[in-house]
Amino acid sequence: MSKQQPIHEIRLGTIKATIWENRTDAGVRHNVNVSRLYKDGDQWKQTDGFGRNDLPLVAKVADLAHTWIFEKS
Repeated sequence: MSKQQPIHEIRLGTIKATIWENRTDAGVRHNVNVSRLYKDGDQWKQTDGFGRNDLPLVAKVADLAHTWIFEKS
């Protein structure tokens, strides 16, 4: 059984929006996860916590995700 993959990803710097497609009886629905990437030693990790200076990019990737979903609908 393979793990479901996101249908699309938008990344600006360290801020990333991952778009997931869910098929339901009512049709296709999309969910979006927004995260911040950071490096811990040699490993890249992600968190859903954001600092004040991250918020403009959070807003931008959310807007781009909305546009992408809207255009696919």
